[in-house]
Amino acid sequence: MTMNRRQMLAGMAATVGMAQGSPAHATPSIAARLSKKAIQPLRTLDPAGPLDDLEWLDNAVGDARVVAIGESAHYNGETYQLRHRLQRYLVERFGFSGYAMETGFTEGWLTDKWIRGGQGRIGQVQASGLTSLTGLWTQMRAHLQWMRRHPTGFYGIDLGGSNTSLLPALDAVTAYLAQADPEYTIDPRIRQTASAFAATSAFSAPAAIAAYGQLTSDTRDALTANLAELAARMTARRLEYLQRTTIDAYERAQRSLRHTVILDTVNRAMARGDMQTAMFNRDAEIADTVERILRRENRILLAAHNGHIQRWPGTLPGIPTMTPMGMHLADRLGNDYRVIGMTTGTGQTLNTDADFYAGKLFTTLDPPKPDSLDGLMAASHDGPFATDLRRLSPHDTATVKTITQQRYGTYYAEVNPLRAYDVIVHLPRVTAAQPDQDALAHSPREVRETFAKWQSQ
Repeated sequence: MTMNRRQMLAGMAATVGMAQGSPAHATPSIAARLSKKAIQPLRTLDPAGPLDDLEWLDNAVGDARVVAIGESAHYNGETYQLRHRLQRYLVERFGFSGYAMETGFTEGWLTDKWIRGGQGRIGQVQASGLTSLTGLWTQMRAHLQWMRRHPTGFYGIDLGGSNTSLLPALDAVTAYLAQADPEYTIDPRIRQTASAFAATSAFSAPAAIAAYGQLTSDTRDALTANLAELAARMTARRLEYLQRTTIDAYERAQRSLRHTVILDTVNRAMARGDMQTAMFNRDAEIADTVERILRRENRILLAAHNGHIQRWPGTLPGIPTMTPMGMHLADRLGNDYRVIGMTTGTGQTLNTDADFYAGKLFTTLDPPKPDSLDGLMAASHDGPFATDLRRLSPHDTATVKTITQQRYGTYYAEVNPLRAYDVIVHLPRVTAAQPDQDALAHSPREVRETFAKWQSQ
């Protein structure tokens, strides 16, 4: 079935993890602001600055193994800085050893290798080791350089290939099998079909989605069946493969193949216009990936969109609710999972309209609705600050209980803040991150051209 325009735009948003949300519903009037006791001011967002204003994290984090930090939309410079600063605190204060990020799992191997002392140019790592444009910013460059100086495990958690293309993970699996199973030849039709809808970046993902939609049912079915057979072979021959490779290499390859299988189901769902199933499958898989990372790392900082980390059902415009990664992790980890959501005031936010792909990457962020979580936070303090929702006064708790919506970029979605988050960090003004010219120089042509259009506006 060919996707209509509405389905296509929804699919485009999903490929780059754009802001999730739904039209706002009427909410009760609320108190104008939180009390001063609920405000933990942040004196700076500079990752190199003093950290004593983050001591509220001690109670918020406790003994949790996973601390998730959200964002209202991708590519804001202040968000990159805050994540960097929080990781520095958690590493220095609590010994956190891993950083897991909403970017491709397979591609993230390159970033992890570089951080652990591998050779190569950082611009190449930014362009190829992080997906969906997440690495193309100077703030991310500074964060990666810090991690290299303070060795820590880096992990992508997402499906990769701009959440569309099977090729990055499929090629990684093929390379592994050349060592582990040299007598076996993967059916060449798998890669041939995957090449028909390959995406080299977030900007080419919409065309790739459309190309998948044009495949015949028999071709799609054959791809799905061949991937299932390949996955079964890797599972059944695990002990044989471990005689030729390391367990680390096996587990990475198997996880990449798992992502390939899930991405195939996501593409199938999108082709029939079922975005709810696509999002269900994606978030369940990235939750599994985080859980796998915890076999390697004792404690990790998890960086992803609010819509993924929250312990509350997520939505996209016009699509029924789905279960996000955060609900899966809360169910599995209990108190070992802590969630820091983010709200914003004014500035610039990711443009989720179709003209994003023509170079209008950002749009103006108007002041938030007064009866939203963002509006409440904006009214409570002028500068950046944090609020621990678990330690509010009865009056402040009653105020937060009246909130039923939160802003994701320019959209508003239903939320119960007290159930979705443990802490909220508010950024009163956000701006577009600074493009990194070295990373762009190593990026595909369509990325360079689209960024050039944006910067010329």
